[in-house]
Amino acid sequence: MTGPDSSRIYTAALLIIGDEILSGRTQDANLAYLAKWLGVQGIRLKEVRVVSDDMAAIGDAVNALRTSYDYLFTTGGIGPTHDDITVDAIAAALGVPVIVHPDAQAILAGYYGDKLTDARLRMARTPQGASLIENPRTKAPGIRVGNIFIMAGVPAITQGMLAALDGVLPGGAPVLSRTIAAWTQESTVAATLGAVEKAHDGVQIGSYPFWRDGRTGANFVIRATDPAMLATVASALMAALQAIGIDPVDGEL
Repeated sequence: MTGPDSSRIYTAALLIIGDEILSGRTQDANLAYLAKWLGVQGIRLKEVRVVSDDMAAIGDAVNALRTSYDYLFTTGGIGPTHDDITVDAIAAALGVPVIVHPDAQAILAGYYGDKLTDARLRMARTPQGASLIENPRTKAPGIRVGNIFIMAGVPAITQGMLAALDGVLPGGAPVLSRTIAAWTQESTVAATLGAVEKAHDGVQIGSYPFWRDGRTGANFVIRATDPAMLATVASALMAALQAIGIDPVDGEL
């Protein structure tokens, strides 16, 4: 984190994009996670809006929110289908063209190989001048342009993108992290992770599953600004995992 001004509170807004959210077909799960993640970063979430998949609605909301707060996060509308128009709407709002980002194209080409279709290549499109946010889950990157962070609507993918931004944004105390890992399915430990996180204010636990050598495992990343609290939660999480018959490792697998 580079030189935050400790005399003021940094702020953020979230713009949730998608007809499926407004229709009730899909329930948003990104708001609570982002609010907690921002809190750990020392940034305060001040406003949330939900808009439809409409160019004008997205553009108007983006311009209002990006000028009112230090950071704007958007979720939804950056997939491979024709109705994923978030990139187009934000580029239009900023008055810049949409380009195929060469680094994003290279990432997708490396991941999909000869299965990189025109539809999948849409996920390499960014507003001109943007940089990329790593996506450890499905590789299709998130996008940063100015103070706007354009992310996926799928919660697991968004969480991975946020992990790539840990401690990067000016706004508060440097974020510390510690990893506890185990050979287990994420679903088996979800309730345990939630209980440990809920019992410790100012801490967030992210779960990042992986598959290796025919086995399923997960790395659990604990984030906090207080080193003593970080150590306390790491011990509590290891004890809680052991209590349900899982043998944790202090460190990344």
